[in-house]
Amino acid sequence: MTKCNQILDRVVLVKIQANIYGARKKLRKEDLVLADGSELPPEDLASLGSKRLLDPDQLADFNRLKKAAERHCLRVGTRFMGGFVVPVEHADAIVSELEKVAQEFAVNKAKFLAGYDDAVRDWIKKHPSFAGIIEKAIDPMAYVATKLGFDFMVVAIRQPEASSPKDVARLEQQIDSIGGQLFQEVANDAELLLEQSLIGKDQVTRNALRPIKRIRDKLDGLSFLDYRVAPIVTWIDGVLQEIPNRGAIEGALLQEIMAMTMLLADPDKLRRHGEGLSSNPSKVTNDEDADDVLSSGHPASPISTAVIAPVQTSLLEPKEPPTVDPDDLFAGLLDDLFTDDEGEAQSFADIASRPVLPVAPPALAAQAHGSDNDNEPDTHGTDESELPEEAVTEFWF
Repeated sequence: MTKCNQILDRVVLVKIQANIYGARKKLRKEDLVLADGSELPPEDLASLGSKRLLDPDQLADFNRLKKAAERHCLRVGTRFMGGFVVPVEHADAIVSELEKVAQEFAVNKAKFLAGYDDAVRDWIKKHPSFAGIIEKAIDPMAYVATKLGFDFMVVAIRQPEASSPKDVARLEQQIDSIGGQLFQEVANDAELLLEQSLIGKDQVTRNALRPIKRIRDKLDGLSFLDYRVAPIVTWIDGVLQEIPNRGAIEGALLQEIMAMTMLLADPDKLRRHGEGLSSNPSKVTNDEDADDVLSSGHPASPISTAVIAPVQTSLLEPKEPPTVDPDDLFAGLLDDLFTDDEGEAQSFADIASRPVLPVAPPALAAQAHGSDNDNEPDTHGTDESELPEEAVTEFWF
């Protein structure tokens, strides 16, 4: 299976056909009243443009519905060959949304046609001095009805088995362009987020960052289009995990989000960043794990790369008491130098014959005897959003 078919098997092509009546006609010379001696430039130099036949607000709902249909497709897909490529798993959801748009479009069309004559008259009343040029350009309602419509279709794309090498190369070039289109659309969304919600703000809410989550989900669903996309998704996830469950987002975290969004808004830098992330192996903390990575071709897990100091078990095992020769000439000399708690003299041999107590490492000793902070609540590993508001306290360690 070729690379093209590997990608095409995972997407469908959504084609949207939205016809919207323009309510415009070409402006002609006879439509203009010229002062004596004035002259219009020739047509090869300048065109007269067009004249409106209706209030543009009358057609606003149709344009809104067309853009809504495109947004549904762009939320999970990207533009391709005059339509939108959408992951197969999202096809049913897209069809459901587009059917709703088609129904609303039909309702608005019927409403518009019912008030078409009134809309024309209102436009003429608004521009009485130009009533003549409007009236002679008005289209009949039957014609207008043919210029208003909404439909869509969802199709699968396949490369013919008998394609020539030239046709295969042409299709591969089109497929390769999808990744670039994806990065450009992400950049457009990120630029809009910067302009509307981030630039000039010293704090924002979680709701203001919803576009980042939408960008992340779109990239994740189309990560098979470009090897640089998956590392970018992981990078975005790391930043999103730092966002608190409640409260304003400000300070260093807001600056980090701002920097990330600025990078998302630059398609060229974002591609280079994804390429760098995809070629940057996980850091290894010891030589043993480095050998594992080189032999397996995969980075070691975070647990395997952690350096854990071994406990010296020899310190915990009872030691054999040292033996002292009773006849040692020096033993008698040291007898008077050792006394017990009640002041009675003890011989060096008695002391030396006592078993040596095991000495625990500092970390184990701290566990055995407790610490000064035993009475403080343990908040490690607990999400503050799960605690009652009055129980959330800052602790300094």
